[in-house]
Amino acid sequence: MGNIVAIVGRPNVGKSTLFNRLTETRQAIVDETSGVTRDRIYGKAEWNGVRFSVIDTGGWAVNSEDQFEEAIRQQVLIAIEEAEVILFVVDVSSGITDYDEAVADVLRRKAKKVIIAVNKVDNNLQIAEASYFYKMGLNELYPISAINGSGTGEMLDHLVKLLPGKEEDESSDLPKFTVVGRPNAGKSSLVNALIGEERNIVTPISGTTRDSIFTEYNKFGHHFLLVDTAGIRKKSKVNENLEFYSVMRAIRAIENSDVCFLMIDATRGFEGQDHNIFNLIERNRKGVVLLVNKWDLIEKDNYTAKQFETEIKSKTAPYTDYPIIFTSATEKMRIYKALEEGLQVYQNKSRRISTSKLNEFLLPLIDNYPPPATKGKYIKVKYITQLPSSVPSFAFFCNLPQYIKEPYKRFIENKLRQKWDFRGVPINIFFRKK
Repeated sequence: MGNIVAIVGRPNVGKSTLFNRLTETRQAIVDETSGVTRDRIYGKAEWNGVRFSVIDTGGWAVNSEDQFEEAIRQQVLIAIEEAEVILFVVDVSSGITDYDEAVADVLRRKAKKVIIAVNKVDNNLQIAEASYFYKMGLNELYPISAINGSGTGEMLDHLVKLLPGKEEDESSDLPKFTVVGRPNAGKSSLVNALIGEERNIVTPISGTTRDSIFTEYNKFGHHFLLVDTAGIRKKSKVNENLEFYSVMRAIRAIENSDVCFLMIDATRGFEGQDHNIFNLIERNRKGVVLLVNKWDLIEKDNYTAKQFETEIKSKTAPYTDYPIIFTSATEKMRIYKALEEGLQVYQNKSRRISTSKLNEFLLPLIDNYPPPATKGKYIKVKYITQLPSSVPSFAFFCNLPQYIKEPYKRFIENKLRQKWDFRGVPINIFFRKK
Protein backbone atom coordinates (compact mmCIF):
# COMPACT_ATOMS: atom_id res chain seq x y z
CA MET A 1 0.00 0.00 0.00
CA GLY A 2 1.51 3.29 -0.99
CA ASN A 3 1.93 6.09 1.50
CA ILE A 4 2.05 9.54 -0.08
CA VAL A 5 4.09 12.44 1.29
CA ALA A 6 3.45 15.78 -0.43
CA ILE A 7 5.96 18.64 -0.46
CA VAL A 8 4.18 22.01 -0.47
CA GLY A 9 5.34 25.62 -0.26
CA ARG A 10 5.89 28.70 -2.37
CA PRO A 11 8.45 28.80 -5.23
CA ASN A 12 12.22 28.94 -4.59
CA VAL A 13 12.18 27.69 -1.01
CA GLY A 14 13.99 24.50 -2.07
CA LYS A 15 11.13 22.04 -2.60
CA SER A 16 12.77 20.39 -5.61
CA THR A 17 16.14 20.14 -3.85
CA LEU A 18 14.46 18.41 -0.93
CA PHE A 19 12.52 16.18 -3.35
CA ASN A 20 15.78 15.15 -5.04
CA ARG A 21 17.45 14.47 -1.70
CA LEU A 22 14.58 12.24 -0.55
CA THR A 23 14.25 10.30 -3.80
CA GLU A 24 17.81 10.04 -5.11
CA THR A 25 18.68 7.28 -2.67
CA ARG A 26 16.43 5.10 -4.81
CA GLN A 27 17.57 6.42 -8.15
CA ALA A 28 18.87 2.98 -9.08
CA ILE A 29 15.33 1.65 -9.05
CA VAL A 30 13.33 4.75 -10.02
CA ASP A 31 14.37 5.26 -13.62
CA GLU A 32 14.41 8.74 -14.99
CA THR A 33 12.21 8.76 -18.05
CA SER A 34 13.42 11.56 -20.24
CA GLY A 35 11.16 13.73 -22.31
CA VAL A 36 8.15 13.52 -20.03
CA THR A 37 6.85 16.89 -18.91
CA ARG A 38 6.82 17.53 -15.20
CA ASP A 39 8.25 14.09 -14.66
CA ARG A 40 10.25 15.17 -11.64
CA ILE A 41 7.18 15.58 -9.47
CA TYR A 42 6.94 11.93 -8.47
CA GLY A 43 9.49 9.65 -6.86
CA LYS A 44 10.01 6.84 -4.38
CA ALA A 45 11.83 7.23 -1.10
CA GLU A 46 12.84 4.92 1.71
CA TRP A 47 13.90 5.67 5.27
CA ASN A 48 14.52 3.16 8.08
CA GLY A 49 13.00 0.46 5.89
CA VAL A 50 9.76 2.41 5.32
CA ARG A 51 8.96 3.11 1.67
CA PHE A 52 6.79 6.01 0.60
CA SER A 53 6.02 8.12 -2.45
CA VAL A 54 7.03 11.75 -2.62
CA ILE A 55 5.16 14.34 -4.65
CA ASP A 56 6.63 17.76 -5.31
CA THR A 57 3.67 20.05 -5.91
CA GLY A 58 6.01 22.81 -7.13
CA GLY A 59 6.24 21.34 -10.61
CA TRP A 60 2.68 22.47 -11.16
CA ALA A 61 2.90 26.16 -10.30
CA VAL A 62 1.19 28.61 -12.62
CA ASN A 63 3.37 31.56 -13.45
CA SER A 64 1.06 34.50 -13.96
CA GLU A 65 0.88 36.65 -10.83
CA ASP A 66 -2.89 36.92 -10.41
CA GLN A 67 -3.53 33.20 -10.70
CA PHE A 68 -0.50 32.32 -8.67
CA GLU A 69 -1.85 32.40 -5.14
CA GLU A 70 -5.04 30.64 -6.16
CA ALA A 71 -3.08 27.92 -7.98
CA ILE A 72 -0.85 27.29 -4.98
CA ARG A 73 -3.88 27.18 -2.69
CA GLN A 74 -5.58 24.65 -4.97
CA GLN A 75 -2.50 22.45 -5.04
CA VAL A 76 -2.13 22.52 -1.28
CA LEU A 77 -5.80 21.56 -0.92
CA ILE A 78 -5.41 18.66 -3.33
CA ALA A 79 -2.17 17.54 -1.67
CA ILE A 80 -3.82 17.69 1.76
CA GLU A 81 -6.67 15.56 0.55
CA GLU A 82 -4.48 12.90 -1.01
CA ALA A 83 -1.34 12.71 1.15
CA GLU A 84 -0.76 11.04 4.51
CA VAL A 85 1.85 13.61 5.57
CA ILE A 86 2.52 17.15 4.32
CA LEU A 87 6.08 18.53 4.27
CA PHE A 88 5.64 22.31 4.32
CA VAL A 89 8.90 23.90 3.15
CA VAL A 90 9.78 27.49 4.15
CA ASP A 91 12.96 29.55 3.77
CA VAL A 92 14.72 30.72 6.95
CA SER A 93 16.34 33.68 5.18
CA SER A 94 13.08 35.31 4.08
CA GLY A 95 10.99 34.78 7.23
CA ILE A 96 7.23 34.25 7.04
CA THR A 97 5.80 35.69 3.81
CA ASP A 98 2.14 36.22 2.90
CA TYR A 99 2.26 33.07 0.78
CA ASP A 100 3.60 31.02 3.70
CA GLU A 101 0.85 32.42 5.89
CA ALA A 102 -1.79 31.54 3.28
CA VAL A 103 -0.52 27.94 3.07
CA ALA A 104 -0.30 27.66 6.88
CA ASP A 105 -3.85 28.95 7.14
CA VAL A 106 -5.14 26.17 4.90
CA LEU A 107 -3.09 23.55 6.78
CA ARG A 108 -4.28 24.69 10.22
CA ARG A 109 -7.92 24.29 9.26
CA LYS A 110 -7.48 20.74 8.01
CA ALA A 111 -6.67 18.15 10.67
CA LYS A 112 -3.61 16.78 8.93
CA LYS A 113 -0.14 15.57 9.81
CA VAL A 114 2.14 18.48 8.86
CA ILE A 115 5.89 18.91 9.30
CA ILE A 116 7.42 22.35 8.71
CA ALA A 117 10.83 21.99 7.05
CA VAL A 118 12.66 25.28 7.65
CA ASN A 119 15.14 25.14 4.80
CA LYS A 120 18.50 26.81 4.08
CA VAL A 121 19.60 26.57 7.73
CA ASP A 122 23.40 26.43 7.46
CA ASN A 123 24.66 27.68 10.85
CA ASN A 124 23.75 27.85 14.55
CA LEU A 125 22.42 31.39 14.35
CA GLN A 126 19.92 30.29 11.71
CA ILE A 127 18.83 27.34 13.90
CA ALA A 128 17.65 29.91 16.46
CA GLU A 129 15.92 31.90 13.70
CA ALA A 130 14.09 28.78 12.54
CA SER A 131 12.04 28.67 15.75
CA TYR A 132 10.39 31.92 14.60
CA PHE A 133 8.24 29.77 12.28
CA TYR A 134 6.41 28.29 15.30
CA LYS A 135 4.34 31.50 15.06
CA MET A 136 2.42 29.87 12.20
CA GLY A 137 0.68 27.63 14.72
CA LEU A 138 1.93 24.29 13.36
CA ASN A 139 3.84 22.31 15.95
CA GLU A 140 6.25 19.96 14.18
CA LEU A 141 9.25 21.98 13.00
CA TYR A 142 12.69 20.85 11.76
CA PRO A 143 15.53 23.17 10.67
CA ILE A 144 17.17 21.54 7.62
CA SER A 145 19.45 22.19 4.70
CA ALA A 146 18.11 20.37 1.65
CA ILE A 147 21.35 21.08 -0.24
CA ASN A 148 23.79 19.45 2.19
CA GLY A 149 21.31 17.23 4.03
CA SER A 150 21.82 18.50 7.57
CA GLY A 151 18.75 17.99 9.76
CA THR A 152 16.95 15.85 7.19
CA GLY A 153 17.66 12.61 9.11
CA GLU A 154 15.86 13.76 12.26
CA MET A 155 13.00 15.07 10.15
CA LEU A 156 12.65 11.74 8.32
CA ASP A 157 12.80 9.76 11.58
CA HIS A 158 9.74 11.70 12.68
CA LEU A 159 8.05 11.56 9.27
CA VAL A 160 8.07 7.76 8.99
CA LYS A 161 6.52 7.47 12.47
CA LEU A 162 3.58 9.54 11.21
CA LEU A 163 2.91 7.21 8.25
CA PRO A 164 0.18 4.65 8.86
CA GLY A 165 1.38 1.06 9.16
CA LYS A 166 0.62 -1.48 6.48
CA GLU A 167 -2.88 -2.87 6.68
CA GLU A 168 -3.03 -6.00 4.61
CA ASP A 169 -6.25 -6.41 2.72
CA GLU A 170 -8.00 -9.65 3.61
CA SER A 171 -8.36 -10.66 -0.04
CA SER A 172 -4.84 -9.76 -1.01
CA ASP A 173 -4.26 -13.10 -2.74
CA LEU A 174 -6.69 -12.06 -5.50
CA PRO A 175 -5.29 -10.07 -8.43
CA LYS A 176 -5.94 -6.33 -8.05
CA PHE A 177 -6.92 -4.55 -11.26
CA THR A 178 -7.30 -0.82 -11.54
CA VAL A 179 -8.68 1.39 -14.31
CA VAL A 180 -6.67 4.60 -14.72
CA GLY A 181 -6.65 7.39 -17.25
CA ARG A 182 -7.43 11.03 -17.78
CA PRO A 183 -10.85 12.42 -16.82
CA ASN A 184 -13.58 11.60 -19.39
CA ALA A 185 -11.73 8.71 -21.02
CA GLY A 186 -14.59 6.40 -19.99
CA LYS A 187 -13.31 4.82 -16.78
CA SER A 188 -16.66 5.00 -14.97
CA SER A 189 -18.48 3.55 -17.98
CA LEU A 190 -16.11 0.59 -18.02
CA VAL A 191 -16.45 -0.06 -14.28
CA ASN A 192 -20.25 0.21 -14.60
CA ALA A 193 -20.32 -2.05 -17.65
CA LEU A 194 -18.39 -4.68 -15.72
CA ILE A 195 -20.24 -4.54 -12.41
CA GLY A 196 -23.22 -2.24 -12.92
CA GLU A 197 -26.20 -4.47 -13.62
CA GLU A 198 -25.48 -7.38 -11.32
CA ARG A 199 -24.65 -5.67 -8.09
CA ASN A 200 -25.79 -8.74 -6.16
CA ILE A 201 -22.70 -10.66 -7.33
CA VAL A 202 -20.47 -7.85 -6.20
CA THR A 203 -19.37 -7.54 -2.59
CA PRO A 204 -17.56 -4.29 -1.73
CA ILE A 205 -14.58 -4.81 0.54
CA SER A 206 -13.43 -1.73 2.34
CA GLY A 207 -9.99 -0.80 1.08
CA THR A 208 -6.80 -0.15 2.97
CA THR A 209 -7.26 3.60 2.60
CA ARG A 210 -10.19 5.92 2.55
CA ASP A 211 -10.15 6.35 -1.19
CA SER A 212 -9.50 3.07 -2.91
CA ILE A 213 -12.49 0.80 -2.66
CA PHE A 214 -11.83 -2.77 -3.70
CA THR A 215 -14.83 -4.38 -5.38
CA GLU A 216 -14.75 -8.14 -5.72
CA TYR A 217 -15.67 -9.31 -9.21
CA ASN A 218 -16.60 -12.96 -9.57
CA LYS A 219 -18.40 -14.03 -12.72
CA PHE A 220 -17.84 -15.58 -16.15
CA GLY A 221 -14.98 -17.54 -14.61
CA HIS A 222 -13.08 -14.38 -13.64
CA HIS A 223 -12.25 -13.61 -10.02
CA PHE A 224 -10.34 -10.49 -9.04
CA LEU A 225 -10.53 -7.21 -7.11
CA LEU A 226 -11.33 -4.05 -9.01
CA VAL A 227 -9.73 -0.98 -7.44
CA ASP A 228 -12.38 1.63 -8.05
CA THR A 229 -10.82 5.00 -8.76
CA ALA A 230 -13.52 6.23 -11.07
CA GLY A 231 -14.43 8.84 -8.47
CA ILE A 232 -12.24 11.72 -9.51
CA ARG A 233 -14.43 14.24 -7.77
CA LYS A 234 -15.59 17.29 -9.68
CA LYS A 235 -14.02 20.31 -8.01
CA SER A 236 -14.80 23.94 -8.51
CA LYS A 237 -11.89 25.94 -9.91
CA VAL A 238 -9.67 22.98 -10.60
CA ASN A 239 -9.29 23.81 -14.27
CA GLU A 240 -5.58 24.47 -13.66
CA ASN A 241 -5.24 21.54 -11.34
CA LEU A 242 -7.56 18.85 -12.64
CA GLU A 243 -4.54 17.34 -14.34
CA PHE A 244 -2.52 17.48 -11.11
CA TYR A 245 -5.47 16.03 -9.21
CA SER A 246 -5.92 13.11 -11.60
CA VAL A 247 -2.20 12.35 -11.38
CA MET A 248 -2.44 12.26 -7.57
CA ARG A 249 -5.36 9.85 -7.80
CA ALA A 250 -3.64 7.74 -10.45
CA ILE A 251 -0.50 7.40 -8.30
CA ARG A 252 -2.48 6.04 -5.38
CA ALA A 253 -4.49 3.70 -7.61
CA ILE A 254 -1.43 2.41 -9.45
CA GLU A 255 0.43 1.65 -6.22
CA ASN A 256 -2.59 -0.33 -5.01
CA SER A 257 -2.81 -2.63 -8.01
CA ASP A 258 -1.15 -5.54 -9.77
CA VAL A 259 -2.36 -4.72 -13.27
CA CYS A 260 -3.50 -1.33 -14.60
CA PHE A 261 -5.94 -0.83 -17.43
CA LEU A 262 -4.81 2.49 -18.87
CA MET A 263 -7.80 3.89 -20.71
CA ILE A 264 -7.36 6.49 -23.41
CA ASP A 265 -9.94 8.30 -25.51
CA ALA A 266 -9.71 7.20 -29.16
CA THR A 267 -11.13 10.52 -30.33
CA ARG A 268 -8.20 12.37 -28.71
CA GLY A 269 -5.33 9.95 -29.29
CA PHE A 270 -2.42 9.18 -26.97
CA GLU A 271 -1.72 12.56 -25.36
CA GLY A 272 0.94 13.88 -22.99
CA GLN A 273 -1.07 13.13 -19.88
CA ASP A 274 -1.69 9.53 -21.03
CA HIS A 275 2.06 9.19 -21.50
CA ASN A 276 2.63 10.51 -17.96
CA ILE A 277 0.30 7.89 -16.50
CA PHE A 278 1.88 5.15 -18.66
CA ASN A 279 5.29 6.12 -17.25
CA LEU A 280 3.91 6.02 -13.69
CA ILE A 281 2.70 2.45 -14.29
CA GLU A 282 6.03 1.40 -15.77
CA ARG A 283 8.05 3.07 -13.03
CA ASN A 284 5.98 1.35 -10.37
CA ARG A 285 6.69 -1.94 -12.19
CA LYS A 286 3.01 -2.82 -12.61
CA GLY A 287 1.37 -4.81 -15.37
CA VAL A 288 -0.37 -2.77 -18.07
CA VAL A 289 -3.15 -3.29 -20.62
CA LEU A 290 -3.85 -0.24 -22.78
CA LEU A 291 -7.52 0.28 -23.68
CA VAL A 292 -8.36 2.55 -26.58
CA ASN A 293 -11.92 3.44 -25.62
CA LYS A 294 -14.72 5.02 -27.75
CA TRP A 295 -13.36 3.09 -30.75
CA ASP A 296 -16.94 2.91 -32.08
CA LEU A 297 -16.76 6.68 -32.74
CA ILE A 298 -13.72 6.50 -35.05
CA GLU A 299 -14.13 6.56 -38.82
CA LYS A 300 -12.42 3.31 -39.77
CA ASP A 301 -11.82 4.39 -43.39
CA ASN A 302 -9.25 6.97 -42.31
CA TYR A 303 -7.63 5.11 -39.46
CA THR A 304 -7.00 1.44 -38.81
CA ALA A 305 -6.39 -0.11 -35.41
CA LYS A 306 -2.94 -1.18 -36.66
CA GLN A 307 -1.96 2.43 -37.46
CA PHE A 308 -3.23 3.59 -34.08
CA GLU A 309 -1.28 0.86 -32.29
CA THR A 310 1.94 1.67 -34.17
CA GLU A 311 1.58 5.33 -33.29
CA ILE A 312 1.11 4.63 -29.56
CA LYS A 313 4.00 2.18 -29.37
CA SER A 314 6.36 4.60 -31.12
CA LYS A 315 5.65 7.00 -28.24
CA THR A 316 6.24 4.48 -25.43
CA ALA A 317 9.35 2.89 -26.99
CA PRO A 318 11.57 1.15 -26.01
CA TYR A 319 8.81 -0.50 -23.93
CA THR A 320 6.41 -1.86 -26.55
CA ASP A 321 5.58 -5.39 -25.39
CA TYR A 322 2.10 -4.84 -23.94
CA PRO A 323 -1.45 -5.51 -25.18
CA ILE A 324 -3.62 -2.79 -26.74
CA ILE A 325 -7.37 -3.47 -26.92
CA PHE A 326 -9.85 -1.34 -28.86
CA THR A 327 -12.99 -1.02 -26.76
CA SER A 328 -16.25 0.80 -26.31
CA ALA A 329 -17.39 0.71 -22.70
CA THR A 330 -20.86 2.04 -23.53
CA GLU A 331 -21.37 -0.56 -26.31
CA LYS A 332 -19.65 -3.25 -24.18
CA MET A 333 -17.35 -3.88 -27.12
CA ARG A 334 -14.39 -6.13 -26.23
CA ILE A 335 -14.56 -5.36 -22.50
CA TYR A 336 -14.35 -9.06 -21.60
CA LYS A 337 -11.40 -9.45 -23.97
CA ALA A 338 -9.76 -6.67 -21.91
CA LEU A 339 -10.35 -8.69 -18.70
CA GLU A 340 -8.82 -11.82 -20.25
CA GLU A 341 -5.74 -9.84 -21.26
CA GLY A 342 -5.54 -8.41 -17.74
CA LEU A 343 -5.55 -11.91 -16.20
CA GLN A 344 -2.93 -13.06 -18.71
CA VAL A 345 -0.70 -10.08 -17.82
CA TYR A 346 -1.17 -10.95 -14.11
CA GLN A 347 0.03 -14.50 -14.85
CA ASN A 348 2.99 -13.16 -16.85
CA LYS A 349 3.93 -10.97 -13.88
CA SER A 350 4.07 -14.05 -11.65
CA ARG A 351 6.03 -16.16 -14.15
CA ARG A 352 9.04 -18.02 -12.69
CA ILE A 353 11.77 -19.51 -14.87
CA SER A 354 14.16 -22.08 -13.49
CA THR A 355 17.85 -21.21 -13.28
CA SER A 356 18.73 -24.20 -15.50
CA LYS A 357 16.36 -23.08 -18.28
CA LEU A 358 17.61 -19.48 -18.09
CA ASN A 359 21.26 -20.54 -18.37
CA GLU A 360 20.57 -23.11 -21.06
CA PHE A 361 18.95 -20.45 -23.23
CA LEU A 362 20.93 -17.30 -22.40
CA LEU A 363 24.55 -18.41 -21.89
CA PRO A 364 25.08 -19.65 -25.50
CA LEU A 365 23.32 -16.52 -26.75
CA ILE A 366 25.62 -14.26 -24.69
CA ASP A 367 28.65 -16.24 -25.93
CA ASN A 368 27.60 -15.52 -29.52
CA TYR A 369 26.69 -11.88 -28.84
CA PRO A 370 28.84 -10.80 -25.88
CA PRO A 371 28.64 -7.30 -24.38
CA PRO A 372 31.05 -4.95 -26.22
CA ALA A 373 34.50 -4.80 -24.62
CA THR A 374 35.30 -1.55 -22.80
CA LYS A 375 38.88 -0.25 -22.49
CA GLY A 376 40.15 -3.60 -23.74
CA LYS A 377 38.36 -5.47 -20.94
CA TYR A 378 36.09 -8.38 -21.85
CA ILE A 379 32.89 -9.03 -19.92
CA LYS A 380 32.18 -12.65 -19.06
CA VAL A 381 28.74 -13.67 -17.74
CA LYS A 382 29.01 -16.73 -15.45
CA TYR A 383 25.39 -17.54 -14.71
CA ILE A 384 21.86 -16.09 -14.53
CA THR A 385 19.07 -16.49 -12.02
CA GLN A 386 15.59 -15.05 -11.44
CA LEU A 387 15.30 -13.07 -8.20
CA PRO A 388 12.41 -13.61 -5.79
CA SER A 389 10.44 -10.39 -6.33
CA SER A 390 6.95 -9.20 -7.23
CA VAL A 391 7.98 -8.45 -10.84
CA PRO A 392 10.17 -10.55 -13.12
CA SER A 393 13.76 -9.63 -12.14
CA PHE A 394 16.91 -11.35 -13.39
CA ALA A 395 20.44 -11.20 -12.03
CA PHE A 396 23.34 -11.78 -14.45
CA PHE A 397 26.53 -12.55 -12.51
CA CYS A 398 29.65 -11.39 -14.32
CA ASN A 399 33.19 -10.10 -13.81
CA LEU A 400 32.71 -6.41 -14.78
CA PRO A 401 29.07 -5.38 -14.30
CA GLN A 402 29.95 -1.65 -14.34
CA TYR A 403 30.77 -1.81 -18.07
CA ILE A 404 27.36 -3.10 -19.21
CA LYS A 405 25.51 -0.38 -21.11
CA GLU A 406 21.76 0.21 -21.51
CA PRO A 407 21.52 -1.01 -25.16
CA TYR A 408 22.92 -4.41 -24.16
CA LYS A 409 20.37 -4.69 -21.32
CA ARG A 410 17.65 -3.96 -23.86
CA PHE A 411 19.02 -6.62 -26.20
CA ILE A 412 18.88 -9.19 -23.35
CA GLU A 413 15.38 -8.07 -22.33
CA ASN A 414 14.13 -8.49 -25.91
CA LYS A 415 15.55 -12.03 -26.05
CA LEU A 416 13.83 -12.90 -22.75
CA ARG A 417 10.54 -11.53 -24.09
CA GLN A 418 10.89 -13.47 -27.37
CA LYS A 419 11.46 -16.74 -25.49
CA TRP A 420 8.94 -16.38 -22.61
CA ASP A 421 5.64 -14.50 -22.39
CA PHE A 422 6.19 -11.32 -20.38
CA ARG A 423 3.70 -9.26 -22.37
CA GLY A 424 2.41 -6.28 -20.40
CA VAL A 425 5.01 -6.61 -17.64
CA PRO A 426 8.14 -4.50 -17.05
CA ILE A 427 11.29 -6.61 -16.53
CA ASN A 428 14.22 -5.75 -14.24
CA ILE A 429 17.68 -6.80 -15.37
CA PHE A 430 20.64 -6.48 -13.00
CA PHE A 431 24.27 -7.23 -13.80
CA ARG A 432 26.11 -8.11 -10.61
CA LYS A 433 29.63 -8.94 -9.54
CA LYS A 434 30.26 -12.68 -9.31
